[in-house]
Amino acid sequence: MKTNKFKSFKPVQIICILVALSSCSKKSDSGGGGTIPVDTTKQHAVVYNYAALADSLQSQTYVTFISADRNYFIQNNSGNNTFNYWPNAHMLDVLTDAYLRTSSTNYSQRMKTLLNGIKAANGGAYPNEFYDDMGWLANASLRDYNITKDADYLNAAQLLYTEIKGGSNNVAGGGIAWQRTQLYYKNIPSTGNATILASRFYELQGNQDDLTLAKSLYTWMKTILVDPTTGVVYDGINRNQDGKIDNWVFTYNQGLFIGSAVELYNITKDQMYLQDAIRTANNLVADPDLEVGGILKNEGQGDGGLFKGVAVRYLTLLIELTDLDAADKTKYSNFLQKNAQTLYIKGIARPSLMISPDWTQQPSGSTDLTTQLSGMIMIEAAAKLKAESDIQ
Repeated sequence: MKTNKFKSFKPVQIICILVALSSCSKKSDSGGGGTIPVDTTKQHAVVYNYAALADSLQSQTYVTFISADRNYFIQNNSGNNTFNYWPNAHMLDVLTDAYLRTSSTNYSQRMKTLLNGIKAANGGAYPNEFYDDMGWLANASLRDYNITKDADYLNAAQLLYTEIKGGSNNVAGGGIAWQRTQLYYKNIPSTGNATILASRFYELQGNQDDLTLAKSLYTWMKTILVDPTTGVVYDGINRNQDGKIDNWVFTYNQGLFIGSAVELYNITKDQMYLQDAIRTANNLVADPDLEVGGILKNEGQGDGGLFKGVAVRYLTLLIELTDLDAADKTKYSNFLQKNAQTLYIKGIARPSLMISPDWTQQPSGSTDLTTQLSGMIMIEAAAKLKAESDIQ
């Protein structure tokens, strides 16, 4: 179960350090080989092979976190085998990232196994208590349908979409509720996911009702929970049935609003959505409540461990918009490049390949699946952006 905002559970092929007057020293970034000796004052001398590191992370994460029955990924690497719904939805997305990068059936098979495994681990059904949880899985499933055309993914997404729409009401002016037993509490995680999902269903099927819903939900978020000047996105409203806004500032809410704006821009070409995305992205990369020294902040483990991965995923989609101004594209690309390079050098333990919640330092102690996933999303995004010549 969850309480209030939070749920209860609370490389690369070759790294080449170019040294003047010496030959190239090579270290494998697979699971073996020990800690890679890197002079972090000379990061420019490192060849960042994100794709190879992504492959190594995928392999090690599978071995470390897969459940004994191979149905789902467990809570942490320290013996807690609990099934948690929303990290597994993101695991499906991360496997999809790898499949798109490699076209390997190894990943597509794991995707399908996980889709079915989530259902099995969730008591034989996809719906659950939390509208945001269902939104994460619905978006991952619809993405996989668009890639594979496997009707099982579409069926799961449609089933969950129907459930999510049941969380819509006029309390607090609109939006999607956080959970079935708190229909009065509305927030960005539920509403942002639903906006993205409705937009993508409209793009797929052309149903005007989906576009109407996406626009309505977006307008509610922008009006109620987004600062019109700075673009900062707050978390939710009416949690205590008092009409008050929870002005918590989390990285993933920024990402979800950016993603919602990008999806609506894609299907409408209305410049308002693009400008909204830019305003919030500009704040994300400069706000000391969201980044420290140009690195997305440490939001701990548990649920918070996954937050900045969501921000990275949707900032990446903004970078990839062909209509994005070159200066903004460079700004956001440089921001993600700095995050990726810092994580690559400082935030991943070797040989275990476990990832820290603080990308500027090595992990210590147990690693949650949520925390591991944020780093994997960053490295997969970096591999994609490097292949598209947006980062080095």
